[in-house]
Amino acid sequence: MQFTAKQISEIVDGSIEGDGDVVVSRVEKIEEASQGGLTFLANPKYESYLYTTGASIIIVNNDLVVEEPMSATLIRVRNAYTAITLLLEQYNKFRLHKTGIEAPSYIHPSAKLGEDVYVGAFAYIGNEVVLGDNVSIYPQVYIGDNVTIGAGSILFPGVKVYHDCVLGKNVVVHSGTVIGSDGFGFAPQEDGTYRKISQIGNVVIEDDVEIGSNSTIDRATMGHTTIKKGVKLDNLIQLAHNVEVGENSVIAAQTGISGSTKIGKNVVLGGQVGAVGHITIADGSQVQAQSGINRSIESPGLKWAGTPASQFQNQMRTQVVLQRLPDLERRLDQIEKLIKKTDEK
Repeated sequence: MQFTAKQISEIVDGSIEGDGDVVVSRVEKIEEASQGGLTFLANPKYESYLYTTGASIIIVNNDLVVEEPMSATLIRVRNAYTAITLLLEQYNKFRLHKTGIEAPSYIHPSAKLGEDVYVGAFAYIGNEVVLGDNVSIYPQVYIGDNVTIGAGSILFPGVKVYHDCVLGKNVVVHSGTVIGSDGFGFAPQEDGTYRKISQIGNVVIEDDVEIGSNSTIDRATMGHTTIKKGVKLDNLIQLAHNVEVGENSVIAAQTGISGSTKIGKNVVLGGQVGAVGHITIADGSQVQAQSGINRSIESPGLKWAGTPASQFQNQMRTQVVLQRLPDLERRLDQIEKLIKKTDEK
């Protein structure tokens, strides 16, 4: 795909300095860009590359002052980082857009497909499945019976969606993720064995959610495991049965949330956070990576860290004291020796 500076400026609402007809076909980092490449400058630390890059078009902020001659065409915008984000989004849509049904794939006769749906080779679409308009199902995706997927959603290769689950509009699920597998429910028996508790609920994912690769979201024992609108999940995340994640919350990789825990709105969980089951995490909470949450967080908007998790400032003070422990031990040993000598007198 090729775009001129004029076309790009219209997309990002920018003004052109230089040749408006120059053509680019790829997006590159400013320090590595070559002729035919589009790049941007948002961080002043990279300003020196403005005069050495081989890029044909550079998106810059309106207030940038050019101090040396340059051959590239500039597109000035209010915010270069926001502009390149918009362009990358549009570029990705063009690149990923596919339609049609590839063979071999299996689509049950009762399934209902909207307009401009793409189903890749070796995909399986089960009984009574409903796919909205512009849904993309990539190769080797499995969609179980009675699943509903809203318009504009994308399931990348190897995603598995078990029966009865519901995905909203513009949901993106990356490769290897499993949605709706059984929750971890086993009842201990008198003879020491465990009897499986059937998991008869489902998973409900609302609009504009993105889920990274190789994550697992368990179906509810009864009712729903729920991911609310706008949630962003990283790779390698485990959400157990009946978990609820509130709107616009963000969870980083290798985090595990135990059953029936309720996460509020706009929560941020760092990587490798663990939470016990049947607790609540208040709206706006921010939890540092590798923290362990062993009780409910009831006050909204606070920062937490450590295992067990405590308020961030308290945890930082604790870390300072821990670093001083060897010195404190040495001083205590000296005091004990002085006391011993005093007693001997």
